[in-house]
Amino acid sequence: MKSFSPDTLTINEIFFSIQGESTRAGLPCIFVRLTSCDLRCAWCDTAYAFDEGFEMNIDEIIKKVEEYNCRLVEITGGEPLHQPNVHLLMKRLCDENYDVMIETGGHRDISSIDPRVKRIMDIKCPGSLMEKRNRWENIESLRPTDEVKFVIADEIDYAWAKEHMRKYTLTERCTVLMSPVFGKIENRILAEWILRDHLHVQFQLQMHKYIWDPKTRGV
Repeated sequence: MKSFSPDTLTINEIFFSIQGESTRAGLPCIFVRLTSCDLRCAWCDTAYAFDEGFEMNIDEIIKKVEEYNCRLVEITGGEPLHQPNVHLLMKRLCDENYDVMIETGGHRDISSIDPRVKRIMDIKCPGSLMEKRNRWENIESLRPTDEVKFVIADEIDYAWAKEHMRKYTLTERCTVLMSPVFGKIENRILAEWILRDHLHVQFQLQMHKYIWDPKTRGV
């Protein structure tokens, strides 16, 4: 997805909601969802962000964010790192003292993200069908303030995630999150696996899907 000017991004939606995931779950948060993604995860719940969007320059985005009177902002997608100008947006938000997070699929380089930004990086399990797109070099760039997320569809995904947590000593690097694919696996089952194996991870649900209808946009 190419923007048409040096300070423009293609935006799918900007909205104010409850943060549904991560260690910030439950907090009011402004979401800036960027258009376009070069992954096609089997369980993707935001396919509408692949192509739908409109051009906004960074000043316009900042003005919209200011309307919500909230200091927590998440940049998401789609895949937000698919648009290079996202780095300009994150810098502007940080410069204006917003608490900024980015959620990325983990297949693009995270090392150049502004160090003030909390990075939430997916590691794609086999059930996503995108396992081969993981950029393992990103692990060396992780900081203690970052978070790694595994989305689990079945026991194969869970065993794979455990193995890669061990291989890359992930729980020693940052917070590790595990969440079930919504509607694919029972929440209780994943929770029981985590307890059985004494994993040092944070179990999470997509909280917004339990507050609103799972198909609702802008929440």
